[in-house]
Amino acid sequence: MRLPRPPFRASAPARPGTDAVAPGPLVRVVTDSTACLPEPRTAPDGAGAGPVVVPLRVVAADGEHREGVDITPAEVARRIGAGQRLTTSQPPPADFSAAYRALAADGARAIVSVHLSAALSGTAQAAVQAGQRSMVPVRAVDSRTVAMALGTAAQEAAACAAAGCDAEHVAARAAEVAASSRTLFLVDSLDHLRRGGRLSAGAAALGTALGVRPILEIRDGGIDLVQRVRTRSAALDRLLALAVEHADAMSRPVVAVHHLGAAERAEEAAARLASRLGAEPVVTPVSAVLGAHAGPGALAVVVADLGTHRH
Repeated sequence: MRLPRPPFRASAPARPGTDAVAPGPLVRVVTDSTACLPEPRTAPDGAGAGPVVVPLRVVAADGEHREGVDITPAEVARRIGAGQRLTTSQPPPADFSAAYRALAADGARAIVSVHLSAALSGTAQAAVQAGQRSMVPVRAVDSRTVAMALGTAAQEAAACAAAGCDAEHVAARAAEVAASSRTLFLVDSLDHLRRGGRLSAGAAALGTALGVRPILEIRDGGIDLVQRVRTRSAALDRLLALAVEHADAMSRPVVAVHHLGAAERAEEAAARLASRLGAEPVVTPVSAVLGAHAGPGALAVVVADLGTHRH
């Protein structure tokens, strides 16, 4: 994808008798909590203001909980382990409207809103609806992916915005990075994905009937069954081999490892990837919402290509 050339933007001169203050980005980036962004939420190269995160909701018998605010991934794992049935909900358009208003009040002239796959959630559509009523232009981007594949796309978009790029360029960069990504994951049980409607009953039954460990991937915006492996250790070996294969084909890969209640397995996976790729992966818990669908024991590896782009 060829990106538009960033426009020149001149800084306004400081008024006499005042200190010059660097203006904030005129384009700001919004994403959602399924991006699984680590703290601090900045771009991979440390540039600029990181994306503003709008939380999705985990729905339980005691009400709705905003992930990252009212509920954590560890709490989700605990609740599922205790037998609670959890569902999830997208943010209402009002949540995006509030985020857009706050950014406009802070000086944003345009907003790029980058979200998880529309095939998995109505979050991107809620962002579109809010953008139609926003006081500044909003470009909504369906990343067609999730987790740090989405997070890296949003971070890179924010770095472009901080460098003075216009909204068209920022949105194109987000789409480019998201399209470059591969997200592979393992779950201990397919039941959570099947109940949440994210996996067909046929695919879930196939994995269970054969007594195998399925390797899953986000592909074309949805969840696809990539391969069936007989044991957990063999499945992890194959997942890491696939991740390395994808990363080796990229010019500037970034790697992330996610988990739900499986910190030791995630650290082991990250160490093995680091030894084979020569770069330290980011390790973060999967978001509470994603964890509610994947279930305890889930492990994911994300690779995305930053390519030759420079801000």
